[in-house]
Amino acid sequence: MNLNRGPVDGSPRGYSARPLCYDLVMNPRLVVFDFDGTLADSAGSVMRAFNESAGRFGYRRLDDAEIAVLRGQDNRAIIRALGVPMWKLPMIARHMRRRIAEDAGSILLFPGAAAMLRELSAQGAVLAIVTSNEEATVCRILGPELAGLFAMMECRALLFGKAPLMRRVLRRTGLPAEAAIAIGDEARDIEAARKAGIASGAVAWGYATPELLRSRNPTIFLERMEDVAGALFPISRVLPPPGSPAATAAAPQARG
Repeated sequence: MNLNRGPVDGSPRGYSARPLCYDLVMNPRLVVFDFDGTLADSAGSVMRAFNESAGRFGYRRLDDAEIAVLRGQDNRAIIRALGVPMWKLPMIARHMRRRIAEDAGSILLFPGAAAMLRELSAQGAVLAIVTSNEEATVCRILGPELAGLFAMMECRALLFGKAPLMRRVLRRTGLPAEAAIAIGDEARDIEAARKAGIASGAVAWGYATPELLRSRNPTIFLERMEDVAGALFPISRVLPPPGSPAATAAAPQARG
């Protein structure tokens, strides 16, 4: 795992580095996840939906070589490369959400995602999702047990509209920005977290290339799914026994 600085004496075993603001991401009270490309391995469905929408909305289809090149560019550069007018983006997004919903039964979580979410929940973190996808699609892919770990989901985010939804999560949870971190797989996730005033975590296994993500200076960079819980909770908390009043009080509230 790369945490953006040189090794620090006394670092937990397996940590190669710490960021300048490492203390801000240790034991966060709120972890906000992107969904597609971060928790769900949905790239194939997303790109099929994108190419199937090309004829309808007047942009060109992408082959595998072009997709590989565009992974190293941010969303604004991709839009310019495709020649898509900004006013068409909401229509394209709605159409793609419908198509991805049709594929939801075949979309899986990345290996290790379920165990990671259970571990963060066991550590007492409040979990949330901010995504461009539909809530029904997200819940279907997660399944009832994992969906129930999330205190809230803010869905149908605009392409560059995640920051307001992150701020809404902060308001609804009543937690301060300094107690939160947002984890995603695109440069826009890092940008949104910065605008919302919270720490950011970038993952290596999603859509954007690690080189692009590192260039945007996330608070932490996570190379493997199994690194997430250890990066956020290097020293595990001692939690109250399940079912005790203290455990009940610490449980996430139902989405509303």
